[in-house]
Amino acid sequence: MNKIIKYVITDILRNKIVLIYTVFLLAASFSVFSLEDNSSKGLLSLLNIILIVVPLVSIIFSTIYMYNSAEFIELLVSQPLKRNTIWLSLFTGLASSLSIAFLIGAGIPVLIYQANLVGFTMILTGVLLSIIFAAIAFLATVQTRDKAKGIGAAIMLWLYFSLLFDGLVLFILFQFADYPMENAMIGLSALNPIDLSRILILLQLDVSAMMGYTGAVFKDFFGASNGLIFSFFVLLSWIVIPVWYSTLKFNSKDL
Repeated sequence: MNKIIKYVITDILRNKIVLIYTVFLLAASFSVFSLEDNSSKGLLSLLNIILIVVPLVSIIFSTIYMYNSAEFIELLVSQPLKRNTIWLSLFTGLASSLSIAFLIGAGIPVLIYQANLVGFTMILTGVLLSIIFAAIAFLATVQTRDKAKGIGAAIMLWLYFSLLFDGLVLFILFQFADYPMENAMIGLSALNPIDLSRILILLQLDVSAMMGYTGAVFKDFFGASNGLIFSFFVLLSWIVIPVWYSTLKFNSKDL
């Protein structure tokens, strides 16, 4: 298992796309902190970049990498190795590589300019998003052997979480405007890891206007500390459930 993880990490960290991704995050992070006179404002600007770029790169790159590694996976399956071990090793290696790239690209600048609880939360959130969307990519790739369909599904999932979800929430609020929807909004917020990540950071900053309706309800319902605990628990669930289900599918899949 360790050999597979080490191979995947080494292979990915030498990939040009991952290197470009790391350099982009590094340049963007230093730029926003340099342009803003207040490091907290720089953190907010960086948050907007992270919430778009990190999920996009994580899910698209992971999906393409898995399809391009199909022959390598078939070779591993032919060896006396458990499928669980193979799948979890691939996921661990891929998720670790994306996390390392994020830590170098965004983590270092954040630690230089904002080495406090908010900064550490931002770094942890970025790492969790990298792992979550790698897990979602694994789930997408195990569903179909068609590379075009898999990549298309990954793009659609990113569009849903990044753009369509907020519109869907507003539509539901408009349709049920005469009913109390506060508790329902708490449940809806758990259905989007990007939305949860944004709330997780903004709960610690006095920027309630940027939290959106779900974020404001979230803060009123849970409070700052309980909201943080709930958010982390749900984000961890977004890792465990897709990985668990994709592992079950891989175990029964005919390669």
